[in-house]
Amino acid sequence: MILLPAIDIRGGRCVRLIQGDYQRETVFGNDPVAIAEKWVGQGAEWLHIVDLDGAKEGRPVNLAIIAKMVAAAKVPCQLGGGFRTEADLEAGFAAGLNRIIVGTRAIEDPDRFAWWVHSYPEKIVLGLDVKNGRPAAHGWLEEGARSLDDLLADVKDLPLAGIVFTDISRDGTMTGCNIEATVDMARRSPHPVIASGGIARANELTELAGRGVYGAILGRSLYDGSIDLHEALKLLKNRQG
Repeated sequence: MILLPAIDIRGGRCVRLIQGDYQRETVFGNDPVAIAEKWVGQGAEWLHIVDLDGAKEGRPVNLAIIAKMVAAAKVPCQLGGGFRTEADLEAGFAAGLNRIIVGTRAIEDPDRFAWWVHSYPEKIVLGLDVKNGRPAAHGWLEEGARSLDDLLADVKDLPLAGIVFTDISRDGTMTGCNIEATVDMARRSPHPVIASGGIARANELTELAGRGVYGAILGRSLYDGSIDLHEALKLLKNRQG
């Protein structure tokens, strides 16, 4: 199981939101490059970056600072937030990203999304953000018009790199991951599933790993100190034997 520290960028700073609410923001640092280096120094082998400004505006906004983060980190990085056009994807990969997360386009234009995935096999991740049981779009600000079942049917045969599954109601709340929904998604999907939203304790990671979940994104739990990244990585390694 891989662990991906989350670095959410808004206005050039590292922040965390609660339930995707832009009015409920906590600033955790003014230097995202230093934070990227910090997590890699504690053993991170992947980083999960979110361009919150991009998600809201519908286009990547913070690629200049994100390119510096990727260069400094020297580990694979994935980014979500505002990728709506082919030019956006080209700019993201030119910035050094290994994977790009796309959510809104998959919901609103599944044919275009499928074409993107075939154009960049194993490099596009579906951002499956669920709000009130339905996939959400536009930076979690809107519930999508399509059902979860329809969306999964659309992508089951695509060469995706994986699916980031987020229960928006849990994100940033430190109330615990929606383990049952995440495990159900891992069982239903032929693609690797990465858990996101609300993970607060290390035992959640071992349970997710033991039930077939490929990875987990850690946000507020790392910044608040309820999970120590180095110790969590060691715990998972020891579990594997």
